[in-house]
Order: sequence, then structure tokens, then C-alpha cells
Amino acid sequence: MPSSIIISTGSHLPSETVPNRHFLGNTFYTPDGALIEKPNPQIVETLHNITGISERRYVRDEQTTTDIAFMAAENALECMDRESLDYIIVAQNFGDVQAGNLRTDMVPTIASRVKHRLKIENPYTVAYDIPFGCPGWVQGMIMADYYIRSGDARRAMVIGAEILSRVSDPHDVDCMIFADGAGATVVEAGDTDGGILAHVTRTDALDNAWMLRLGRSYSPDHRGDELYIKMDGHDIYKYALKTVPLVVKQALDKAGLDIGDVKKILMHQANAKMDDAILARLFKLYGVSHVPEDVMPMIIHWAGNSSVATIPTVLDLLMREELEGHRVVSGDVIVFTSVGAGMNINAMVYRLP
Repeated sequence: MPSSIIISTGSHLPSETVPNRHFLGNTFYTPDGALIEKPNPQIVETLHNITGISERRYVRDEQTTTDIAFMAAENALECMDRESLDYIIVAQNFGDVQAGNLRTDMVPTIASRVKHRLKIENPYTVAYDIPFGCPGWVQGMIMADYYIRSGDARRAMVIGAEILSRVSDPHDVDCMIFADGAGATVVEAGDTDGGILAHVTRTDALDNAWMLRLGRSYSPDHRGDELYIKMDGHDIYKYALKTVPLVVKQALDKAGLDIGDVKKILMHQANAKMDDAILARLFKLYGVSHVPEDVMPMIIHWAGNSSVATIPTVLDLLMREELEGHRVVSGDVIVFTSVGAGMNINAMVYRLP
């Protein structure tokens, strides 16, 4: 049975940097439409203290999710025969949303649009999207692994791309965590001992399906019928803290590895405080009280939460040695894990060949 090996990565970080002071002029309301009386500088500072976000990246007005997914794909396909791709899997959740128009455009799929932009002629390069919440890119990698291990495919590209700045309610304090971006990875069949070793996915929809959803603006004066991304942040925090460490441990157990074998953990970054707490809980499952300082590379402080793009972007920067203080070499074990709408959680264990 072949191994699934990551042979290339790429990403696109939007050029517009949006600092926290950008939100000082917003008017914020509670979910029931009551004005938040707290001064905006205090609101912004509180969110910074909780999430760790100082700034985030937004796309230019003329750009769409297809555009940034295509740019990340181009970066990943440098010096590679794109006609050799068996699959293009794009993880995204809102399709193409134009600036000033919140109507989502998802037909054809972003994957088909990217294939078209890449000028791939091969009709057997199958292109499709998966809306799986923030864990979408990891789930796309898991699906690619299944294709490769079955012998049905030799090479696949998995992209995570999202423009959250256009679906966030400017009257909801949570709008400050969202960002835009895209990351891409090419994975192919190999005969080494490395590659994707194990993965675990779960969906807790019975009681938790609506913790992250779409909803109306919190502003009582808003007259449109647009739907914005909404979340129960505190409940998600508690759910993630309880569940993500268990899923990561399950994946490591399947791979026959211990937490001490892990060099890096690439976790979805929506809240730095939450990620630190999840990491501490994970190590506690192994009876380890000291968490290595360099085990979890973070970009949320300057890149914000770009949903499905977060992990592949961090991976690309790591592989290109553009993350200060973080290096990986052959034989190192990396764990990827994410939590998001659904509620979905997944984890994947990977050994560098």
C-alpha cells in the first residue's frame, strides 16, 4: 500500500494588513440587539487579550476566493506537471462572495474554477469542493490519502481558501477575529515509511451542530436580509478544550506514537488562548506538565483566523523556513488538527520522509 507524501506546498497571504484600531469606529451590539456600552478601545483590547490577534489580512475588493485559491495553487505547482493531478479538492465554506454583495456564488465549484484557471486539459483531473467548516483542509488531505492508498490516484492537490472578511458582521465583536487567505498542498503516492500515518475525524451534530452558523446582523437598524457568520464562542471554547485533545491522542495511538515523538503541532488558529489551553490539555493526557515552547507555530497574531486556510498556510511557511524559530527535517512527526462548524474535529499524523 503506497504512502501519501506531501511533495509541495503554496499559500497566498493577502496584501492588506488590518490592525485592531480598524474596529475602533464600529458600533457593536449583543445577539439580542442591545448596544454594548463598553468603550470600543476596551472592547478591542479585551478581544486582543483573549485571541492574541493584533492584525489580520484582507483581500483587495476585486479579489474572490477563486482568485486566492488559484494563486496558492500556482505556488504549490511550481515546476510541476499540473496535468498529472488526479484530484483537485478545495476546502471552502462560502464560495465566491463579491465585495459589496453577500450573495454566495458556488456554481460551478471553486475547484472547477481553479482547474479552469490552471488551464488543465486532463478530463480525469477530478475537481470538487468540500464545505466542512474550519477542519476542511485537513479533511481534504484525509480524503486524498484514501484515494492514494486505494490505488485510485497517484497525485492530488488540496486547497484551503476563504474570504471571511466579507461574511462577518461589523456589529458583532467576533468580526475582529476573521481574516482571508489560501493554502495549497500537493500529495502523491510514495514507497517510503513516512507520509500520512493515521487520522481521526468526528462530527458532534446531535447537540452542537449550531454553535457556528449563519445569522442576521446584530444591529437592530440593519434592514438587509444578509446572513453573517455567527458563533457561540464560549461554548465552542469548552467543546474544543474537551474534545480536540482526545481526537489528537486517538490519531497518535493509531499511528503507534507518543506525544514525545511529535516535533510540531499545526492547529487551526481561531483563538491563541484556546489553542494554548488545548495543547496543555493534550500533554496532560500523557502525564506531561511542561509543553515545549516551540511545538506549535502560531501566525494568528498577525494573520487572524482564515478558517480552512490557516493550517496549510502555516505548513507552507514552515516548509519554506519562513517561520522564525521553527524548522523540521526528515523523520520529524507533525500533527495537524482542527475544530469548526458542524461541529467537526479531525487530526492527522504525518512523518516527513
